[in-house]
Amino acid sequence: MLAETTYNYSKLEDIQADIRSGVLKLEDLVTFYLDRIQQLADLNAYLEVFGEEALAQAKEIQKKIDNGTAGKLAGMVIGLKDNISYKGHRLSASSKILDGYVAIYSSTVVERVLAEDAIIIGRLNCDEFAMGASNETSYFGPVKNFADTTKVSGGSSGGSAVAVQAHLCLASLGSDTGGSIRQPAAFCGVVGLKPTYARVSRYGIVAYASSFDQVGPITRSVEDAALLLEVIAGKDNYDSTSAIEPVPAYSTLLSNSSKRKIAYIEETLHSEGLDPEIKQNIEAQIQLLRSQGHTVEPVSFEYLDYVVATYYILTTAEASSNLARYDGVHFGYRSDSSTDLISTYKFSRSEGFGDEVKRRIMLGTFVLSAGYYDAYYSRAQKIRRLIKEKTEHILEDYDFILTPTTPTPAFNIGEQPTDPVVMYLADIFTVGASLAGLPAISLPSGINKDGLPLGMQIIGKRFGEADLLSFSKYYSELDKK
Repeated sequence: MLAETTYNYSKLEDIQADIRSGVLKLEDLVTFYLDRIQQLADLNAYLEVFGEEALAQAKEIQKKIDNGTAGKLAGMVIGLKDNISYKGHRLSASSKILDGYVAIYSSTVVERVLAEDAIIIGRLNCDEFAMGASNETSYFGPVKNFADTTKVSGGSSGGSAVAVQAHLCLASLGSDTGGSIRQPAAFCGVVGLKPTYARVSRYGIVAYASSFDQVGPITRSVEDAALLLEVIAGKDNYDSTSAIEPVPAYSTLLSNSSKRKIAYIEETLHSEGLDPEIKQNIEAQIQLLRSQGHTVEPVSFEYLDYVVATYYILTTAEASSNLARYDGVHFGYRSDSSTDLISTYKFSRSEGFGDEVKRRIMLGTFVLSAGYYDAYYSRAQKIRRLIKEKTEHILEDYDFILTPTTPTPAFNIGEQPTDPVVMYLADIFTVGASLAGLPAISLPSGINKDGLPLGMQIIGKRFGEADLLSFSKYYSELDKK
């Protein structure tokens, strides 16, 4: 039997208020999460739990809170996606190829949350090398959706979303390449934010596609997403691609309730395969926003049919390069069948990578090969520029772009079709913001007739997270009945 939830917190400010008033001890909160992780182990959200370490951190941070020296995130218990380096802790990207690897340094995002007194409670399951939309490609098995354990969690940050959904931590960090934060957030009914590309350092993140990857928060409230982004964002000398743009105090800029001009992409509501209940839900959200005095208008996006193909050509090309380092020689898994250098490469990589990762490596190698580079990779880069320019052109006239986050609610575990292209098309609404490098957030927007969460995506302007988050907070407080 699952124990009755005692610490059902959705916001850090409530935790901090109870600690200050003496109602709550941080060590008790961590103990609650540890017990609940054990009780709900069948969800398969955590690959490793740092129990003793988290309790020790709780004792030290409680002292800081008591004497008034604690950081912004004191009281926040966080889980890490298993592609984020944390020194002295195992890191596998949910792949056999990194078996036994222990991180020798911490990522910048980890250093920054620890500096503000967050407690890291464990390592979270994900699709192998963040390649997947259901968390079924993980070497350690799928993560189950807490709303219905026969359903997928979404991917690739499935463990990160379910851990927050099921109260196994207050917040988590995931990574988003083409929707890997937003899609599982929608499936699990939580908040998932992909920042502007370069807003957050990628140093210490296991690379999938370097011109797309971004770390972001998954939370139960917009306020916590804003606070986490405020902590992890900013220039990092270890990442030459990180932006020098100043970081606003997002958590203090959430009160803007002015009337907005919002575009919705007309083609998304007529997209083949869009679930009827999701279509009805988005239409209802549009009417709700109009009733509140906002301007919500349809726009056309003629490149919608090209976004998925463009995304997969470019990301697989980058993956084929990034994953070349996993060779069975330097670290991680090495095949017992190896007899020389060439066989070490062949056997270790063929045995160490899962089917989906191997598929993407081979596809990426193909589109970069002589004779096909211009036909595929070069052309995809040109289409990416057109998509970026078109999206930014819409945002010159509108504050935000609204779309469904996903074309369907969470589907059954094991339902993944044999044709991977069908699964890739599930990313149709999320990859556009990734191709354009723009910030996007998935917000809970109700449930369907089966009780499964539904999500709505809002895309903002480049480095416009402050505006995006303030509107998201406003939306999250509307009565959506």
